[in-house]
Amino acid sequence: MRVETFALGPLETNSYLAIEGRNAVAVDAGGDPAPMLRHIAKHGLTLTHVLLTHLHFDHTYGAQALHEATGAPVLAGSGDAYLMDSELGQGGFMGLPRIKPFTYTAIEPGDFEVLGQPCTALFTPGHTAGSLSYYFPQSGVVFAGDVLFFRNIGRTDFPGGSMETLLDSVKTQIFSLPRETVVYSGHGPETSVGEEILHNPYFSDFAR
Repeated sequence: MRVETFALGPLETNSYLAIEGRNAVAVDAGGDPAPMLRHIAKHGLTLTHVLLTHLHFDHTYGAQALHEATGAPVLAGSGDAYLMDSELGQGGFMGLPRIKPFTYTAIEPGDFEVLGQPCTALFTPGHTAGSLSYYFPQSGVVFAGDVLFFRNIGRTDFPGGSMETLLDSVKTQIFSLPRETVVYSGHGPETSVGEEILHNPYFSDFAR
C-alpha cells in the first residue's frame, strides 16, 4: 500500500489516499479535495470508498465533493450520528465555513475488505463517541484520526469526548497492534505504535 497525504482545509487536516494498484480509498477529507482528485486523475486511479474516522467538520469538508466526483460511498461510525446536529458536525464552529451536506453509510466496528485486503474498523472513542480507526494488517498501517498524534493525543473537551475513554481506546486498540505499525493521524506527522508506546507522555506508565 502507498499512502499519499494532503493537508487540507482551515485546520490543515491530514486527508489520505491509500493506494493499492489502480484502486484507492480516501481517509477523511478536511477541505476542498481538488488535490486528491488531481492525484486520482493523474495516476488513473479508481476511488472505491471514502472512510471517515469521525464526523467533526474538519474531517468531512470534502466528503460530498469526493462522492460527487467519483461515486465512492462514504462510510463513518454509527456512534457519531449525534454530531450532525451540531456545529462540530455541520461546520460554523468558531466562525469557520459550514460543510456541504453529505450522506454516509453508518458502519459498526469490525472487519471488511477494501483495496483487495482486510481492514478492521477499530472502535476508538474518546475524541468523539463513535471514532473509528482503520487498521490494514496486511500493509501495517492504521489511520487513527484525532485519537492519537505524534507525542500527543486528541482533544476530549468536545461533546462526546472523554479523556479516560480516549486513553483506554489507545491502550487497548492501538497499542495492541504490532509495534512497527505506522500510525497516520488526523493532524501532524506520521508515527508508529512502538514510538508512541515508548515516547508519548500521556502513556509514560504503559511501557514500563
